[in-house]
Amino acid sequence: MRALKWLVTGLAIAVALAGSWAWLYTENNLNYFTNAMKDVWAAGYVEMDASINGSGIHYAEGPDNGPALLLIHGQTQDWRDYYPVLPELAEHFHVFAVDVYGHGKSDHDPAKYTNVAVAKDLTAFIAQVIAEPAIVSGHSSGGLIATWMAANSADWVRGVVLEDPPLLTTTFPRAKQTWNWMDLATTCHNYLYSGQHDFVSYSFPRARFWQFFGDNAKPLIDQGLNYHAQHPGEAIIVAWLPPSINESFRGMPTYDPRFGEAFYSGTWDAGWDHVATMKKIRIPVTFLHSKVTIGADGILQGATSDVEAAQIHTLIADSKMIQTATGHSIHGEDPAVFVQEVSELASQIAPR
Repeated sequence: MRALKWLVTGLAIAVALAGSWAWLYTENNLNYFTNAMKDVWAAGYVEMDASINGSGIHYAEGPDNGPALLLIHGQTQDWRDYYPVLPELAEHFHVFAVDVYGHGKSDHDPAKYTNVAVAKDLTAFIAQVIAEPAIVSGHSSGGLIATWMAANSADWVRGVVLEDPPLLTTTFPRAKQTWNWMDLATTCHNYLYSGQHDFVSYSFPRARFWQFFGDNAKPLIDQGLNYHAQHPGEAIIVAWLPPSINESFRGMPTYDPRFGEAFYSGTWDAGWDHVATMKKIRIPVTFLHSKVTIGADGILQGATSDVEAAQIHTLIADSKMIQTATGHSIHGEDPAVFVQEVSELASQIAPR
């Protein structure tokens, strides 16, 4: 009986510990963003709006503690996606983080959904709002914007960090063998012709990454859709998924699927050539390349293949290439590496 008593007691303790772990895990997943943003606000960031060439750009500005740094997020996100690095960057830079058109609180105007249009307006943003040449860092599609700026706006751009940009892979026919075209771009296209009016609930169960969850996908999808039904207008949060995955859903309520349609149709790349633009760059560039996989279906699970990354490094004359051990969001998965590379680039640029 004594042995049984100890066994029951041990099991009770184990259950209690498991319950405590589960509570802590889900609480972190549900509240990661709110908690992290407390540090961003404490670092001194304030939100503002600017009118650039007749269009509204929403942005956040940090304290003036160093050279100007413009951050350009990737698709489906907003300026707050940089929350893992914003507090530390604020200690050494004068940070400006924008919402790209079609995202967040910036204008949703399909006429501006081309790489060239956004890049020209962000160059004007530097001239009018920042009012001094800046270092520019762009993530994913933001890296495409930064690439154009590096080649064509050298008077206002001092150096560029390209964080896993899909250079060479958004143009046809290559685009159709990439994850973005098969996933987000195609979902946006189909939604626009579906007659439905809730992109969040339409896109969530159709996300291509659910294929990796097997039989566990359905209960997680159901949990997310239930959350959406109870919190309309808010980002979906799934309690059993980590922040790195929940972050991919966070910007969806303010994302314009017509932006994704520009990648589906190829109009995003109208008016510029990737190769010619990279060859034209004459300012310092740090190129961060994440680890990638080619699926059994031949689809590139990443922004660029390793072969294409090597080509990018060769095409940009004054470039430094860093191979990371992370996935696509380098600033999110390894903030220390991102901050280090931005800081090292800044240290190589002579002050003006």
